[in-house]
Amino acid sequence: QNMATDSETKAARTLTRDEGFNFRAAHWGELHRRLHEALPAAVTVHWGHQFLSFEVSDTDGHGGKRGGVVATARLLGTGETVEVAGDLLVAADGCTSSIRRRFLPDLKLRYSGYCAWRGVFDFTGKESSDIITGIRRAYPELGSCLYFDLAEKTHAVLYELPGNRLNWLWYINGPEPELTGSSVTMKVSDATLAGMQDDAERVWSPELARLIRETAEPFVNVIYDADPLPRLPWAGGSVALVGDAAHPTTPHGLRSTNMSVHDARVLGECLGRWGETPPPRAMDEYEAARLPVVAAQVLHARRLGRLKQGLPVEDGDTGAFDARAATAEEALMLRQRGMPYFGGAPTVDGGSL
Repeated sequence: QNMATDSETKAARTLTRDEGFNFRAAHWGELHRRLHEALPAAVTVHWGHQFLSFEVSDTDGHGGKRGGVVATARLLGTGETVEVAGDLLVAADGCTSSIRRRFLPDLKLRYSGYCAWRGVFDFTGKESSDIITGIRRAYPELGSCLYFDLAEKTHAVLYELPGNRLNWLWYINGPEPELTGSSVTMKVSDATLAGMQDDAERVWSPELARLIRETAEPFVNVIYDADPLPRLPWAGGSVALVGDAAHPTTPHGLRSTNMSVHDARVLGECLGRWGETPPPRAMDEYEAARLPVVAAQVLHARRLGRLKQGLPVEDGDTGAFDARAATAEEALMLRQRGMPYFGGAPTVDGGSL
């Protein structure tokens, strides 16, 4: 549900709803556990390895077997360096992918124009507390509804996770922060945290502001995406980009994890169709199925974010979306059903995801 909050009066109104939206929320730890449990018995996961580099052998250049890949990693427990050889390197190393940088050294992530404060409030044992009864009164469909709350040039997201947890995000426009290392997550000073909490009381309802203030250890994500990549397989099909490494995206289309899961599903189908020694053509099929989808979804998520943040959608635009004054027709632009391929993305066997 998209709603608009007047920061002065704290009055809220519904802008638009996606009725019957089949959305599932899960904490990262739970999702990782389920994916690991679903692996076939023959698959071995080597924990505690830090990826360092890789090398690809020459391909034959005639459509035959791909070249092999040797990855170098460091064992975190001992510091020992080891090599792992295989036929295919699946680059699932996130939006700041070092593997992608090998093939696209000039590709720069695009700063969105805003950052997100994030936090998870665990209310185990506090189910009947004032803070929980208050937030459920302000957002009465928590548990079965994902809320997008829009104010002037900012918006927040609130939804419930399994295990008595509330997840919230608050997007704030501003200049690009300086980051160190490869992480897009920032720790902040106590003074910065206190300032954010005070600002929340000015912008949001008392119930949401209190939830934000009482959340332990909130943090900041700097929001980036990238223009669509020219391709997904590289090195003659010996390296395949998947997930955020293949399509860094803003989170507003709720597609980042979904796109990653779909990438893995389609890549598995493409490899499985050709047996133990799939030719480079298998990677072409993967790209043909996924690249048009992820390119369209990344650009749509970018548009949604700029609408909700009251930023010009296109270069040269002089106006911006104002949730407080939006008509019912204008608010339809915010619906998740506007996402390209919302009804299903194609697979290589003619089905859809």
